[in-house]
Amino acid sequence: MASSWFGKSSEPARPPDVQVRVADHEPTKFYLGSNSTNTGPTTVHPPNVDRHHSIPHVQSASLFDVGIFKDTLAPSLGLHVGLATIAWAGARYTGRVEAKDWLWPSGQVANAWWSAVGRRMYQGYTLSQALTRLSWHERLILSGVTLWGGRLFYRIASRSIKRGKDDPRYDEIKREKEFWNKSLLTTFLPEAFFQMIISLPFTAPFRHEGAVLTGYHPYVQMAAVGMFSAGLALEALADYQLDNFKAEGKSGMMKEGVWSIVRHPNYLGDAFVHLSFIVLLYGSDMLAPIELLGPLANYAFLRYFGGDKENEASQARRYSTSNPEKFADLEKFRSEKNSFWPAAKELSNKWLWIVLGAGGLGVAIEEGLRSLH
Repeated sequence: MASSWFGKSSEPARPPDVQVRVADHEPTKFYLGSNSTNTGPTTVHPPNVDRHHSIPHVQSASLFDVGIFKDTLAPSLGLHVGLATIAWAGARYTGRVEAKDWLWPSGQVANAWWSAVGRRMYQGYTLSQALTRLSWHERLILSGVTLWGGRLFYRIASRSIKRGKDDPRYDEIKREKEFWNKSLLTTFLPEAFFQMIISLPFTAPFRHEGAVLTGYHPYVQMAAVGMFSAGLALEALADYQLDNFKAEGKSGMMKEGVWSIVRHPNYLGDAFVHLSFIVLLYGSDMLAPIELLGPLANYAFLRYFGGDKENEASQARRYSTSNPEKFADLEKFRSEKNSFWPAAKELSNKWLWIVLGAGGLGVAIEEGLRSLH
Protein backbone atom coordinates (compact mmCIF):
# COMPACT_ATOMS: atom_id res chain seq x y z
CA MET A 1 0.00 0.00 0.00
CA ALA A 2 1.04 3.57 -0.61
CA SER A 3 2.49 5.66 2.20
CA SER A 4 1.19 8.92 0.71
CA TRP A 5 -1.17 10.19 -1.98
CA PHE A 6 1.22 9.25 -4.78
CA GLY A 7 3.28 6.83 -2.69
CA LYS A 8 4.41 3.35 -3.70
CA SER A 9 1.77 0.66 -3.78
CA SER A 10 2.39 -2.93 -2.78
CA GLU A 11 -0.34 -4.24 -5.04
CA PRO A 12 0.91 -6.55 -7.81
CA ALA A 13 1.39 -5.00 -11.23
CA ARG A 14 -1.34 -5.56 -13.78
CA PRO A 15 -0.59 -8.34 -16.26
CA PRO A 16 -0.39 -7.22 -19.88
CA ASP A 17 -3.32 -9.30 -21.10
CA VAL A 18 -6.92 -8.15 -21.06
CA GLN A 19 -8.43 -8.21 -17.60
CA VAL A 20 -11.74 -7.57 -15.95
CA ARG A 21 -11.56 -4.52 -13.75
CA VAL A 22 -13.60 -4.70 -10.56
CA ALA A 23 -14.16 -2.29 -7.74
CA ASP A 24 -11.72 -2.33 -4.83
CA HIS A 25 -9.51 -5.05 -6.36
CA GLU A 26 -11.90 -7.90 -5.60
CA PRO A 27 -11.61 -11.29 -7.41
CA THR A 28 -12.22 -11.14 -11.15
CA LYS A 29 -15.94 -11.33 -11.96
CA PHE A 30 -18.41 -10.85 -14.77
CA TYR A 31 -22.06 -10.02 -14.30
CA LEU A 32 -23.74 -12.07 -17.01
CA GLY A 33 -26.68 -10.99 -19.11
CA SER A 34 -30.34 -11.73 -18.66
CA ASN A 35 -30.15 -14.91 -20.77
CA SER A 36 -27.96 -16.49 -18.15
CA THR A 37 -29.45 -18.67 -15.44
CA ASN A 38 -26.76 -17.44 -13.11
CA THR A 39 -28.16 -15.03 -10.54
CA GLY A 40 -24.89 -13.71 -9.19
CA PRO A 41 -21.32 -12.86 -10.13
CA THR A 42 -19.36 -15.64 -11.78
CA THR A 43 -15.59 -16.00 -11.59
CA VAL A 44 -14.14 -16.35 -15.10
CA HIS A 45 -10.79 -16.29 -16.82
CA PRO A 46 -10.58 -13.93 -19.82
CA PRO A 47 -9.24 -15.46 -23.04
CA ASN A 48 -5.92 -14.44 -24.53
CA VAL A 49 -7.05 -11.85 -27.05
CA ASP A 50 -5.53 -8.96 -28.96
CA ARG A 51 -5.00 -6.31 -26.28
CA HIS A 52 -5.27 -3.42 -28.73
CA HIS A 53 -8.86 -3.75 -29.78
CA SER A 54 -10.48 -7.00 -28.68
CA ILE A 55 -12.58 -7.54 -25.61
CA PRO A 56 -13.62 -10.60 -23.67
CA HIS A 57 -16.87 -12.09 -24.89
CA VAL A 58 -19.79 -11.58 -22.54
CA GLN A 59 -23.48 -12.02 -23.10
CA SER A 60 -25.56 -8.95 -23.84
CA ALA A 61 -26.61 -7.14 -20.71
CA SER A 62 -28.72 -4.18 -19.74
CA LEU A 63 -27.98 -1.54 -17.13
CA PHE A 64 -30.00 -3.53 -14.61
CA ASP A 65 -28.29 -6.86 -15.44
CA VAL A 66 -24.77 -5.60 -14.79
CA GLY A 67 -25.78 -3.71 -11.68
CA ILE A 68 -24.68 -0.28 -12.91
CA PHE A 69 -28.03 1.25 -12.01
CA LYS A 70 -27.93 -0.01 -8.43
CA ASP A 71 -24.27 0.54 -7.59
CA THR A 72 -23.56 3.80 -9.48
CA LEU A 73 -26.42 5.54 -11.30
CA ALA A 74 -29.03 5.46 -8.53
CA PRO A 75 -26.75 6.71 -5.73
CA SER A 76 -25.23 9.34 -8.01
CA LEU A 77 -28.64 10.61 -9.07
CA GLY A 78 -29.78 10.68 -5.46
CA LEU A 79 -26.75 12.75 -4.47
CA HIS A 80 -27.11 15.23 -7.34
CA VAL A 81 -30.88 15.57 -6.88
CA GLY A 82 -30.38 16.29 -3.19
CA LEU A 83 -27.70 18.89 -3.88
CA ALA A 84 -29.77 20.44 -6.68
CA THR A 85 -32.75 20.78 -4.35
CA ILE A 86 -30.59 22.55 -1.77
CA ALA A 87 -29.18 24.84 -4.48
CA TRP A 88 -32.71 25.60 -5.72
CA ALA A 89 -33.82 26.54 -2.22
CA GLY A 90 -30.81 28.86 -1.88
CA ALA A 91 -31.42 30.32 -5.34
CA ARG A 92 -35.06 30.99 -4.59
CA TYR A 93 -34.20 32.66 -1.31
CA THR A 94 -31.55 34.91 -2.85
CA GLY A 95 -33.23 35.37 -6.23
CA ARG A 96 -30.04 34.20 -7.99
CA VAL A 97 -30.33 31.28 -10.41
CA GLU A 98 -26.54 31.10 -10.63
CA ALA A 99 -26.55 28.97 -7.47
CA LYS A 100 -26.80 26.03 -9.86
CA ASP A 101 -23.55 27.13 -11.49
CA TRP A 102 -21.76 26.93 -8.13
CA LEU A 103 -23.06 23.39 -7.83
CA TRP A 104 -21.96 22.24 -11.28
CA PRO A 105 -18.26 21.61 -10.44
CA SER A 106 -18.59 21.16 -6.68
CA GLY A 107 -21.30 18.50 -6.96
CA GLN A 108 -19.27 16.40 -9.37
CA VAL A 109 -16.14 16.63 -7.22
CA ALA A 110 -18.17 15.67 -4.15
CA ASN A 111 -19.57 12.65 -5.98
CA ALA A 112 -16.11 11.52 -7.07
CA TRP A 113 -14.67 11.82 -3.55
CA TRP A 114 -17.62 10.05 -1.98
CA SER A 115 -17.38 7.21 -4.53
CA ALA A 116 -13.62 6.78 -4.12
CA VAL A 117 -13.04 7.66 -0.47
CA GLY A 118 -16.11 8.77 1.48
CA ARG A 119 -18.09 5.55 1.35
CA ARG A 120 -15.01 3.62 2.53
CA MET A 121 -14.69 5.93 5.50
CA TYR A 122 -18.38 5.35 6.17
CA GLN A 123 -17.56 1.64 6.31
CA GLY A 124 -14.94 2.24 8.98
CA TYR A 125 -11.72 3.01 7.12
CA THR A 126 -9.61 5.99 8.08
CA LEU A 127 -8.92 8.65 5.47
CA SER A 128 -5.36 7.35 5.05
CA GLN A 129 -6.57 3.77 4.62
CA ALA A 130 -9.22 4.78 2.10
CA LEU A 131 -6.67 6.71 0.05
CA THR A 132 -4.03 3.98 0.09
CA ARG A 133 -6.53 1.50 -1.33
CA LEU A 134 -6.51 3.50 -4.57
CA SER A 135 -4.15 2.55 -7.41
CA TRP A 136 -1.95 5.16 -9.11
CA HIS A 137 -4.42 5.52 -11.98
CA GLU A 138 -7.39 5.85 -9.66
CA ARG A 139 -5.54 8.63 -7.86
CA LEU A 140 -4.89 10.34 -11.18
CA ILE A 141 -8.61 10.26 -11.94
CA LEU A 142 -9.51 11.66 -8.52
CA SER A 143 -6.74 14.28 -8.65
CA GLY A 144 -7.80 15.33 -12.15
CA VAL A 145 -11.46 15.86 -11.34
CA THR A 146 -10.47 17.74 -8.17
CA LEU A 147 -8.17 20.09 -10.10
CA TRP A 148 -10.80 20.68 -12.76
CA GLY A 149 -13.67 21.19 -10.33
CA GLY A 150 -11.69 23.20 -7.80
CA ARG A 151 -10.48 25.68 -10.40
CA LEU A 152 -13.92 26.05 -11.98
CA PHE A 153 -15.65 26.44 -8.62
CA TYR A 154 -13.23 29.19 -7.62
CA ARG A 155 -13.80 30.91 -10.95
CA ILE A 156 -17.60 30.80 -10.69
CA ALA A 157 -17.75 31.73 -7.01
CA SER A 158 -15.29 34.62 -7.22
CA ARG A 159 -17.06 36.16 -10.24
CA SER A 160 -20.43 35.78 -8.56
CA ILE A 161 -19.28 37.42 -5.32
CA LYS A 162 -17.57 40.25 -7.19
CA ARG A 163 -20.60 40.87 -9.41
CA GLY A 164 -22.96 40.99 -6.43
CA LYS A 165 -26.02 40.04 -8.47
CA ASP A 166 -27.30 37.22 -10.63
CA ASP A 167 -25.62 36.28 -13.90
CA PRO A 168 -27.22 38.33 -16.71
CA ARG A 169 -27.85 35.11 -18.64
CA TYR A 170 -30.71 34.34 -16.26
CA ASP A 171 -32.47 37.69 -16.26
CA GLU A 172 -34.85 36.73 -19.05
CA ILE A 173 -35.92 33.33 -17.73
CA LYS A 174 -36.67 34.82 -14.32
CA ARG A 175 -39.28 37.01 -15.98
CA GLU A 176 -41.22 33.94 -17.08
CA LYS A 177 -44.56 33.42 -15.34
CA GLU A 178 -44.28 31.20 -12.25
CA PHE A 179 -40.57 30.70 -12.91
CA TRP A 180 -39.55 29.93 -9.33
CA ASN A 181 -42.47 27.54 -8.79
CA LYS A 182 -41.44 25.40 -11.73
CA SER A 183 -37.67 26.02 -11.86
CA LEU A 184 -36.78 23.03 -9.68
CA LEU A 185 -38.22 20.70 -12.33
CA THR A 186 -37.31 22.73 -15.42
CA THR A 187 -33.88 24.15 -14.55
CA PHE A 188 -32.21 22.54 -11.54
CA LEU A 189 -33.13 18.83 -11.70
CA PRO A 190 -32.32 18.44 -15.42
CA GLU A 191 -28.78 19.57 -14.64
CA ALA A 192 -28.65 17.03 -11.80
CA PHE A 193 -29.41 14.32 -14.36
CA PHE A 194 -26.63 15.56 -16.63
CA GLN A 195 -24.21 15.62 -13.71
CA MET A 196 -25.03 12.00 -12.88
CA ILE A 197 -24.13 10.91 -16.42
CA ILE A 198 -21.11 13.21 -16.78
CA SER A 199 -19.72 11.90 -13.46
CA LEU A 200 -19.65 8.28 -14.65
CA PRO A 201 -15.91 8.24 -15.56
CA PHE A 202 -14.98 9.26 -12.01
CA THR A 203 -17.65 7.41 -10.05
CA ALA A 204 -18.21 4.08 -11.82
CA PRO A 205 -14.50 3.02 -11.67
CA PHE A 206 -14.74 3.12 -7.87
CA ARG A 207 -18.17 1.50 -7.59
CA HIS A 208 -19.07 -0.75 -10.50
CA GLU A 209 -18.01 -4.33 -11.18
CA GLY A 210 -18.01 -5.09 -14.90
CA ALA A 211 -16.04 -6.01 -18.01
CA VAL A 212 -13.45 -3.57 -19.33
CA LEU A 213 -12.63 -2.87 -22.95
CA THR A 214 -8.92 -3.47 -23.24
CA GLY A 215 -5.54 -4.10 -21.65
CA TYR A 216 -2.78 -1.87 -20.35
CA HIS A 217 -1.44 0.87 -22.68
CA PRO A 218 1.14 3.24 -21.13
CA TYR A 219 1.29 5.51 -24.20
CA VAL A 220 -2.47 5.95 -24.13
CA GLN A 221 -2.13 6.97 -20.48
CA MET A 222 0.43 9.59 -21.48
CA ALA A 223 -1.94 10.88 -24.16
CA ALA A 224 -4.70 11.15 -21.54
CA VAL A 225 -2.50 13.18 -19.19
CA GLY A 226 -1.49 15.44 -22.08
CA MET A 227 -5.12 15.90 -23.10
CA PHE A 228 -6.12 16.76 -19.53
CA SER A 229 -3.23 19.20 -19.08
CA ALA A 230 -3.92 20.95 -22.39
CA GLY A 231 -7.64 21.18 -21.67
CA LEU A 232 -7.12 22.56 -18.18
CA ALA A 233 -4.55 25.07 -19.48
CA LEU A 234 -6.97 26.18 -22.21
CA GLU A 235 -9.74 26.76 -19.66
CA ALA A 236 -7.47 28.63 -17.27
CA LEU A 237 -5.90 30.81 -19.97
CA ALA A 238 -9.30 31.65 -21.45
CA ASP A 239 -10.64 32.83 -18.10
CA TYR A 240 -7.47 34.72 -17.18
CA GLN A 241 -7.26 36.52 -20.52
CA LEU A 242 -10.95 37.40 -20.49
CA ASP A 243 -10.65 38.89 -17.00
CA ASN A 244 -7.69 41.02 -18.10
CA PHE A 245 -9.59 42.16 -21.20
CA LYS A 246 -12.51 43.34 -19.06
CA ALA A 247 -10.24 44.90 -16.44
CA GLU A 248 -8.57 47.02 -19.11
CA GLY A 249 -11.97 48.36 -20.14
CA LYS A 250 -11.69 47.21 -23.75
CA SER A 251 -14.83 47.20 -25.88
CA GLY A 252 -16.04 44.67 -28.41
CA MET A 253 -15.57 40.91 -28.34
CA MET A 254 -12.56 39.21 -26.81
CA LYS A 255 -10.52 37.87 -29.76
CA GLU A 256 -7.01 37.82 -28.32
CA GLY A 257 -4.89 34.99 -26.89
CA VAL A 258 -6.61 31.61 -26.85
CA TRP A 259 -9.81 33.41 -27.86
CA SER A 260 -8.21 33.68 -31.30
CA ILE A 261 -8.45 29.87 -31.66
CA VAL A 262 -12.24 29.48 -31.28
CA ARG A 263 -15.07 31.60 -29.91
CA HIS A 264 -15.42 29.45 -26.78
CA PRO A 265 -11.99 28.10 -25.79
CA ASN A 266 -13.09 27.58 -22.18
CA TYR A 267 -15.79 25.12 -23.26
CA LEU A 268 -13.40 23.35 -25.64
CA GLY A 269 -10.92 22.96 -22.78
CA ASP A 270 -13.65 21.56 -20.56
CA ALA A 271 -14.58 18.99 -23.21
CA PHE A 272 -10.96 17.81 -23.47
CA VAL A 273 -10.66 17.51 -19.70
CA HIS A 274 -13.68 15.22 -19.53
CA LEU A 275 -12.59 13.22 -22.55
CA SER A 276 -9.18 12.67 -20.93
CA PHE A 277 -10.76 10.67 -18.09
CA ILE A 278 -12.13 8.14 -20.57
CA VAL A 279 -8.78 7.88 -22.37
CA LEU A 280 -6.97 7.34 -19.07
CA LEU A 281 -9.42 4.62 -18.04
CA TYR A 282 -8.96 2.95 -21.42
CA GLY A 283 -5.18 2.96 -21.14
CA SER A 284 -5.25 1.78 -17.54
CA ASP A 285 -7.44 -1.31 -18.03
CA MET A 286 -10.31 0.36 -16.17
CA LEU A 287 -12.84 1.46 -18.81
CA ALA A 288 -16.35 0.02 -18.80
CA PRO A 289 -18.46 0.86 -21.89
CA ILE A 290 -21.13 2.69 -19.87
CA GLU A 291 -18.54 5.29 -18.83
CA LEU A 292 -18.31 6.53 -22.43
CA LEU A 293 -21.59 8.33 -21.81
CA GLY A 294 -19.78 10.78 -19.51
CA PRO A 295 -17.88 12.89 -22.05
CA LEU A 296 -20.71 12.50 -24.58
CA ALA A 297 -23.21 13.97 -22.12
CA ASN A 298 -20.76 16.74 -21.21
CA TYR A 299 -20.27 17.60 -24.89
CA ALA A 300 -24.01 17.58 -25.53
CA PHE A 301 -24.59 19.91 -22.58
CA LEU A 302 -21.84 22.31 -23.66
CA ARG A 303 -23.02 22.48 -27.25
CA TYR A 304 -26.81 22.06 -27.22
CA PHE A 305 -28.25 22.70 -23.74
CA GLY A 306 -25.95 25.15 -21.96
CA GLY A 307 -22.44 26.27 -22.75
CA ASP A 308 -21.81 28.09 -26.00
CA LYS A 309 -25.42 27.90 -27.22
CA GLU A 310 -26.84 29.46 -24.05
CA ASN A 311 -24.01 31.99 -23.80
CA GLU A 312 -24.26 33.29 -27.37
CA ALA A 313 -28.05 33.38 -27.30
CA SER A 314 -27.85 35.53 -24.18
CA GLN A 315 -25.22 37.78 -25.76
CA ALA A 316 -27.28 38.22 -28.91
CA ARG A 317 -30.40 39.20 -26.93
CA ARG A 318 -28.56 41.69 -24.73
CA TYR A 319 -26.29 43.28 -27.32
CA SER A 320 -28.94 43.60 -30.03
CA THR A 321 -30.99 45.91 -27.81
CA SER A 322 -28.43 47.63 -25.55
CA ASN A 323 -25.17 47.65 -27.53
CA PRO A 324 -25.63 47.48 -31.34
CA GLU A 325 -21.93 48.06 -31.92
CA LYS A 326 -20.95 45.06 -29.81
CA PHE A 327 -23.69 43.00 -31.45
CA ALA A 328 -22.16 43.77 -34.86
CA ASP A 329 -18.77 42.72 -33.48
CA LEU A 330 -20.31 39.46 -32.26
CA GLU A 331 -21.73 38.75 -35.71
CA LYS A 332 -18.33 39.46 -37.26
CA PHE A 333 -16.62 37.16 -34.74
CA ARG A 334 -19.05 34.40 -35.67
CA SER A 335 -18.06 34.72 -39.32
CA GLU A 336 -14.33 34.65 -38.52
CA LYS A 337 -13.97 31.86 -35.96
CA ASN A 338 -15.57 28.51 -35.29
CA SER A 339 -17.61 28.22 -32.12
CA PHE A 340 -16.10 25.07 -30.64
CA TRP A 341 -13.69 23.10 -32.83
CA PRO A 342 -10.67 24.93 -34.34
CA ALA A 343 -10.54 25.33 -38.11
CA ALA A 344 -7.55 23.93 -40.02
CA LYS A 345 -6.14 27.44 -40.42
CA GLU A 346 -5.55 27.59 -36.66
CA LEU A 347 -2.55 25.27 -37.09
CA SER A 348 -0.58 28.46 -37.66
CA ASN A 349 -1.95 30.05 -34.48
CA LYS A 350 0.79 30.28 -31.85
CA TRP A 351 -1.72 30.00 -29.02
CA LEU A 352 -2.78 26.57 -30.20
CA TRP A 353 0.82 25.40 -29.88
CA ILE A 354 1.19 27.04 -26.48
CA VAL A 355 -1.77 25.01 -25.26
CA LEU A 356 -0.35 21.82 -26.75
CA GLY A 357 2.96 22.63 -25.09
CA ALA A 358 1.16 22.83 -21.75
CA GLY A 359 -0.15 19.35 -22.45
CA GLY A 360 3.39 18.09 -23.02
CA LEU A 361 4.53 19.71 -19.78
CA GLY A 362 1.76 17.91 -17.93
CA VAL A 363 2.96 14.59 -19.32
CA ALA A 364 6.53 15.31 -18.19
CA ILE A 365 5.38 16.20 -14.68
CA GLU A 366 3.23 13.07 -14.36
CA GLU A 367 6.03 10.85 -15.64
CA GLY A 368 8.38 12.43 -13.10
CA LEU A 369 5.97 11.75 -10.27
CA ARG A 370 5.45 8.20 -11.52
CA SER A 371 9.21 7.57 -11.49
CA LEU A 372 9.20 8.41 -7.78
CA HIS A 373 6.32 6.03 -7.21
